[in-house]
Amino acid sequence: MAWFDVPSDNLYLFEQVIVLLSCGLSFLGSLLIIFTHIRWPELRSRPRQLLFFLSVADLFSAVSYFYGVLRDFQTSSWDCVAQGALSTFSNTSSFFWTVAVALYLYITIVQSQQSLAEHMVYWFHLISWGIPLVITVAAVCLQKIGYDASYVSVGWCWINIEAEDKLIWMLLTGKAWEILAYLVLPVLYLRIKKHIGRAHRALSEYRPILARAPVYQPRATADKKLIFIPIIFIFLRIWSTIRFILTLCDSPAVHNPILVILHGIGNSFQGGANCIMFVLCTRVIRTRLLTMLSCCCCKSAGPSDFRESAVSDGYASGYGSIEESRSGSSQKWSPHLAST
Repeated sequence: MAWFDVPSDNLYLFEQVIVLLSCGLSFLGSLLIIFTHIRWPELRSRPRQLLFFLSVADLFSAVSYFYGVLRDFQTSSWDCVAQGALSTFSNTSSFFWTVAVALYLYITIVQSQQSLAEHMVYWFHLISWGIPLVITVAAVCLQKIGYDASYVSVGWCWINIEAEDKLIWMLLTGKAWEILAYLVLPVLYLRIKKHIGRAHRALSEYRPILARAPVYQPRATADKKLIFIPIIFIFLRIWSTIRFILTLCDSPAVHNPILVILHGIGNSFQGGANCIMFVLCTRVIRTRLLTMLSCCCCKSAGPSDFRESAVSDGYASGYGSIEESRSGSSQKWSPHLAST
């Protein structure tokens, strides 16, 4: 391939500003998810715990991308390698955690195997942290991470453009897992949505009054969220895949400013998108945040201690809710999300 022979262009100032803003918003979004998870333990559920770990990966991605775009590397300096290693690890880990959340929901809702899903959590940690770590360490030790002339990045460092086997390492350190997620996520979430729809219709057949009651309004919102998860993921990530394909084809369109900006936003804004969906668009958490902000603004001395009805029945979650039986320690999955 001849693409590493073409000299790179520096990022335009407006490209840097837009992508840096996206990184900053993603950092704040991931931080807000982490904060709400720690601040309100009664709102935790297993899916939200997985979202917490996903947000940790997205947080490190945002930080590494921010530094890379700010520096706009021109050589494979030591900080270029360090930034490339951090972004490779966190970005690959984010792919695995995104699929892990979908797989957990699928096993719990569709397969109705709560114990299996709980057992899988340990494997999720091993795979989602372990595999990216092994790949990143191998890439650093073999000197595969470095300056890539912004062909498949936006100023940050990734796979060294001069490496002879760069295509294999680009696939191994991100693109293969990214494309796999494109295929797996829509299938899992569509099956989850179909299962919830069938359960709702079956219940409505025997309980038509409850089917018309407002209690099922959150379920409709939950269905929309489940559909938006793969849609948003694919929409954000597809631009980097397009630039990757253009790079393989030696197309000059790989440096198109609009495509570069979309790539930069897509790779860095995952944390911000998750925050919008599962914090700002989740009524229980949004209400608590607004109440806390109101108390801070008014300098009120009394703590905010209200309870949502959804919380009193079970643990609220942006993905779903788990009700714990008072008579024992067994858990029951409820196919609707918390009110949003």
